[in-house]
Amino acid sequence: MKVTKAQAQANRALVVETASQLFRERGFDGVGVADLMAAAGFTHGGFYKQFGSKADLMAEATACGIAQTGALAEGVDAAEFVRHYLSREHRDNRATGCTMAALGGDAARQPDSVRVAFEDGVENLLALLGRKGASSGPADAARARARLIDVLSHAVGALVLSRACPDDSPLADEILTVCRDAILGSQTPLGTERAKARKRKVG
Repeated sequence: MKVTKAQAQANRALVVETASQLFRERGFDGVGVADLMAAAGFTHGGFYKQFGSKADLMAEATACGIAQTGALAEGVDAAEFVRHYLSREHRDNRATGCTMAALGGDAARQPDSVRVAFEDGVENLLALLGRKGASSGPADAARARARLIDVLSHAVGALVLSRACPDDSPLADEILTVCRDAILGSQTPLGTERAKARKRKVG
């Protein structure tokens, strides 16, 4: 039976989603094409009808995974995002968790297409997290972007360190708690900063 265009697209999306989860769980080099296709319910031979190479799939799977993290940032501010991101639940669900924390180290050794997918994903996530704190001028925008980069880098690093510890290690939880509290304690909404600045000028 001939596969319709819609079914072919659905099959491709399933492979990308499956790859995204398996790569996060096992690493880029920890999953072969045959195992990946079997996990998605397809034969090995069907892979090259859908993708030019494993690297092509890695780039698409990276974009898919980071987009899922971005979906968590939709409609919430940076503080709410950090509370979820540095939770034990997120830490323990590596296959469905943050692609940046799971594969960031691997990405540095991958082709440019994969690294570009990471770059684009991080930019999109920064844009999502910055929406609620939209600033009024270039100086505010630059400060807000620098702050979000700091927050994201701090959070990703904390998650990586926590996951590097045994699951039952007290340190794994301590890292999450200490870094979550430090990030949240250091963040002041830009609107508050602008209000303080106006008061100083008036005074």
